[in-house]
Amino acid sequence: MRARFSTTRFSARLFVLWALLIGTLVSGCPLLCDAEANPAKNVLLLYSFSDRTVYDPADSLKSAIRKRVAGQVDFYVEYLESQRFENPKYEQNLAEALRDTYSGKRLDLVVAFSYPALAFAVEHRQLMFPGVPIIFADVNAVRFEARPVWPGVTGITVNTDVRGTIELALHLHPDATTVAVITNNSAFERYWLGRVNRELGRYQGRVREVDLVGPANADLLAKVAGLPPHSIALFQLAPQDSSQPVISVYDTLAAVGQRLPTYCIFPTLCLNHGGIGGASSDEKEQSAGAAELARRILSGESPDSIPVMQGSAAKNVVDWRQLQRWQIPESALPPGAVVLYREPTFWQRGKNYIVAAGVLILVQGLLIVGLLMQRARKRKAEAVLRESEERFRVMADSTPSLIWMCDKAGKVTYLNDRRLVFTGADLSAGYGDTWTAYVHPDDLQSVLDSLSQALAKREPFSKEYRLRRNDGAYRWMFDVASPRKNGDGSFAGLIGSAVDVSDQKLAQKALENVSGQLIEAQEQERSRIARDLHDDICQRLSLLSMELQQANRNGAPPSTKKHLEEIRQRCADITSDIQSLSHQLHSSKLEYLGVVAAVRGFCKEFAQQNDVSVNFRDESVPRRLPKDISLCLFRVAQEALHNAAKYSETDQLSVELRGTAQEIQLTVSDAGVGFDVEAAKRNRGLGLVSMQERVNLVRGRFFVQSEPGAGTKVTAIVPVGSGSSTLPTEEEREKAATAKGAA
Repeated sequence: MRARFSTTRFSARLFVLWALLIGTLVSGCPLLCDAEANPAKNVLLLYSFSDRTVYDPADSLKSAIRKRVAGQVDFYVEYLESQRFENPKYEQNLAEALRDTYSGKRLDLVVAFSYPALAFAVEHRQLMFPGVPIIFADVNAVRFEARPVWPGVTGITVNTDVRGTIELALHLHPDATTVAVITNNSAFERYWLGRVNRELGRYQGRVREVDLVGPANADLLAKVAGLPPHSIALFQLAPQDSSQPVISVYDTLAAVGQRLPTYCIFPTLCLNHGGIGGASSDEKEQSAGAAELARRILSGESPDSIPVMQGSAAKNVVDWRQLQRWQIPESALPPGAVVLYREPTFWQRGKNYIVAAGVLILVQGLLIVGLLMQRARKRKAEAVLRESEERFRVMADSTPSLIWMCDKAGKVTYLNDRRLVFTGADLSAGYGDTWTAYVHPDDLQSVLDSLSQALAKREPFSKEYRLRRNDGAYRWMFDVASPRKNGDGSFAGLIGSAVDVSDQKLAQKALENVSGQLIEAQEQERSRIARDLHDDICQRLSLLSMELQQANRNGAPPSTKKHLEEIRQRCADITSDIQSLSHQLHSSKLEYLGVVAAVRGFCKEFAQQNDVSVNFRDESVPRRLPKDISLCLFRVAQEALHNAAKYSETDQLSVELRGTAQEIQLTVSDAGVGFDVEAAKRNRGLGLVSMQERVNLVRGRFFVQSEPGAGTKVTAIVPVGSGSSTLPTEEEREKAATAKGAA
């Protein structure tokens, strides 16, 4: 016995269990309830014979059932060797083995293919799968002439037309005098031998029947060789996987087919194995009918309420090659016969070559004409190309830019006169790979990387680098390159144009210095105003508040005391507001405690003043940072929080400071209404410009991410030195805060 198991059954069920567990945790019971309401269906397929050399109906039947049944269907397949059922112990042991195999599985349906599997399933159903519905297919209708169908069983019958096969053989061989029936001694084969005997009895006096019963071996072939002339064979030996003799069933069939015209009551056994054919049933009809019955039963119908389906009439099917061998004209076939394996005619075999040859001749003629026309066009195109190249050279040499071209390997193939004059008088300088000698060593690797990437991706690129002039001075060049193509559209390399931007870079650097000086002056003025407010105005207001408090103790009337107390309270409020303004103008915490304490304190004051919630987090921020970096991060956080409170329409804000050995990242985010970043850049909002300028001055990177309705995230990333990586402890922070409070 050979058993097939679903190779994915265990992994599939494990996946379903995990999916149910996760679904239950996320969304509760609905997924679990749905899985319990629609469990997978388990179907066992029993086939009467183990040999599948000619035809294996399992795949077509499984496919047909899955197309009709909604949900998951798991199949289990058993190929039985019904020839061995002659041994009762074998049959009983097989039933017990199948019981043990499927005892832990809930079978929903059993499908038996051919009568031996059906009889076996019905006889041992209580032992193997009690109560499970049974469907049969490919079982001859005559099996149920003497008895009704068993309870809990339905199916589709097949018309095995023994008479039709015999009539076809005698019709094509009217001079036949002997019919040799070649079969074996299993119950299945004995049954069909009896059917053949009854049908051949109708032709007594016309042909003589010779029964050759036994296994496929040399003795059987010797008996066949001893048959008289004008004999035909009815071959119905069933192959068996467990029996592998020297001469197999199909070898025997081929040998018999070489000697005698051979027919089969089961034509799939003969066709393409040396037999002529026979009356055949529709195998696709059997699979489709069984699949439809399976759908109805798996949907809940009882097999007892479903009548047995009747298969259509058999059709004569013959092998064209055997007709030619035995010199049987197709005109002798009965009407409606199906001819298989027909060899193509000379036209069918060679029409592709004939048509191709004709087309080739025609194409060659057209090519000759086309080549003549192409030569004329080529000469004209070459003249136009020479003129175009000359115009390009004149234009390239007259432009103020340095023009260059390279091939797809990156080697320079063209330089205009401006470039040659710029680098020197040597006409070969810059060609091939020599151009790298003129690029500043600090910029060369970056230029090579950009060029290599552009060549690999065949896309444009732009680059700033320093190029050595003929006087030895390095000048900053802005180079823009684009892909170029050959005439056939293939990639040819790059063409680039470089311009001297040294003066622009000097102007830009000067502008940055001015911006830095303006920001520095602004900070100094802020610091001065903050000190004046704190040391002068706040002190005077505090003194006034103390005097009002003292005056309130000198026996004034109650109404006067109340009025003086209100004045004193307003003085205190004004003092607090001025102190807050002073802290915003210049944070002393930033100077004494560092950027983390300063930003944390500002977030706390900002939340109280604006009635919002500010979630502040810091991670791995160095204890000591350069003054300009600390001030930049603090001012960006100030500006970003003010913008968020003013425009985001939300009271939930977040500030995060995260540090590494190389850089500090500040992130200010909210989940508010957001805005169009590109529109804000076009309008040149002062807040964004101010933050951008501050970050640029410390060589940092500044990003704003926002969309309408999707919140806003402001990010500033500032590089720091490796020497500022010591983190303050909590005790050090508390001591610093205490010292600041005492001051």
